Amino acid sequence: MTRLKRTERSRALILDAADMAFRELGFADTSVEEIASRAGLTRKTVYNLFGSKEDIALQLIARVEAGDAIYRARMHANEDVFVLLEQVFLDSARWCLANPSLAKLALAPAERPSREPPSDRPSFQGLVRDLLLLGQRQGVIRRDEDINFMSLVLLGIYGQAMLTALAVGSFSADEIRHIIRIVVEGIGSQS
Repeated sequence: MTRLKRTERSRALILDAADMAFRELGFADTSVEEIASRAGLTRKTVYNLFGSKEDIALQLIARVEAGDAIYRARMHANEDVFVLLEQVFLDSARWCLANPSLAKLALAPAERPSREPPSDRPSFQGLVRDLLLLGQRQGVIRRDEDINFMSLVLLGIYGQAMLTALAVGSFSADEIRHIIRIVVEGIGSQS
C-alpha cells in the first residue's frame, strides 16, 4: 500500500512539474531531466513511471479530458446544447492558449483519430459526440448522419481553427460561436 501511494505521489509530482515546464519552456524545449529536477526526483524515476516525455504529455492531456463531469451534469439537466457546445469549446480554447505546446500535440495527433471515441477513458471526442447526441434528443441536431462522423467533422474544424489561433495567440468567444453556427447550419445555400 505504501509503495502504491509513493508511486502515485511521484506520478503526480512528475505531471505537475511537466505541466509547469511545458507552459514555461514549451514541449520541445523541456527535457526529461528538467521535469525530474522540478519534481525533485531522478531521471531514472521519471523513466520508471513514464516511457517518454510524450507519454507524460499524453497523460496531462488525458487528465484534462477526464474533467468533463461538470459538462456531463449540465447535459443530464438537459441544458441547451448550443450553450453547452459554446462553453465546452470556449473552455477548451482557453486551455489551448494557456498550454500551447500540449494543445498542438492534442490538436494534431501523430495518428488519425478513429471514428469511435476511446471506450476505456474520457475523451474530448467522446464529450463532443455526447453533446451532439443531446442535440439530437433536443431536436436541433440532424439524425440522418452518423453521430461519430459529425463529431469528427466539428472537431476537425475546431482543431484547425485552434491551431491557427495558437499561431496568432488569441481566440474569441465570437469565433467559437461562428464555428458552431457554420457547422450546425452547414455550408450549403440557405433557403
